[in-house]
Amino acid sequence: MSRENPTPRIAIVGASSLRGRELKQLIEDGSFAASELILLDTTLPAGTLTEAGGEPAFFKPMEPESFSGARFVFFAGSPQEAASNWQLASQSGAEIIDLTGALESTGAAPWIPDLDTLLAPPESSSQRPHKAGIYSSPAPAVLIACRLAAALSKLAPARVALLFFPPASEHEQAGVDELEKQTADLLLLRSIEQPVFDAQVAFNLLAGYGTASRPTIGEMQADISRRVAAYLGDRIPAPALQLIQAPVFYGYAFAAYADFSSRADLDALDFALASAGMHLVEKGEAKPSNVSIAGEVKIHVAHAERDPAVNSGVWLWGAADNLRLSASNALRIAEELLAPKV
Repeated sequence: MSRENPTPRIAIVGASSLRGRELKQLIEDGSFAASELILLDTTLPAGTLTEAGGEPAFFKPMEPESFSGARFVFFAGSPQEAASNWQLASQSGAEIIDLTGALESTGAAPWIPDLDTLLAPPESSSQRPHKAGIYSSPAPAVLIACRLAAALSKLAPARVALLFFPPASEHEQAGVDELEKQTADLLLLRSIEQPVFDAQVAFNLLAGYGTASRPTIGEMQADISRRVAAYLGDRIPAPALQLIQAPVFYGYAFAAYADFSSRADLDALDFALASAGMHLVEKGEAKPSNVSIAGEVKIHVAHAERDPAVNSGVWLWGAADNLRLSASNALRIAEELLAPKV
């Protein structure tokens, strides 16, 4: 198929995963609605019936012929699935967009297209989008941290700190199922199972998982921090990060603290957030929550508030649909790759 074809053939590897299903829905509802979708998944038998674009469809086997003619291949399932099959997709001549974070070792560079106009071009070529047809769409926390850091950089804060409340769905369907079952079992006064978190996550906040859980919260925090710092490079300082596991199924809530050299202009701060592509809720409306942002593409933030004890300090509260945010950035990469070069 021609690279100039406005309705390219698209393959989704891990199409039955939470990210895969969200990506499929966005493709069907958006600018790629007329594209032919190839659904691939190693966790389901080939030939499993599903639907695509309102029509019956089948999951295809993971073989070279399955990628034939594909313009884009999205890896949206597990990191192991991506690491085991990316070469098969690459051999077909398709451009690869990875949502799992597993292809960093192949040279896939992260890309957040909507930040290209906010951040100065990276001085290191390793920070530029990869030129060999393998791209990486960062995880939701990385997308939030980079966009927030880029917005606040216009006002030159002395420091920025982010406290994230990741949902159970960041551990895919297994995390959602475990939170759901724990909630029901605790209400019925039954013992709980905890194979994913190795701890009680229902009705609880966790600064760490049980010893048998992998990755640990510390490992997740270190990985997010490393990826944020790698993307921002020497362009702007990376924020400090902390994670607290919340007993919620979907939606990435966060609190941010920024300290400035003098009393910040809150109107200028709100303008910077909106200019960075965030949705600023109307004054008087409820602050963003995991419920209010469900199905939204943008990061939603409340108006900045001063710290009552620190004159130069400002607090922000926000939330984003973690699955939709990740899938929409991956599609933005594809749109940029298809856009005419001037």
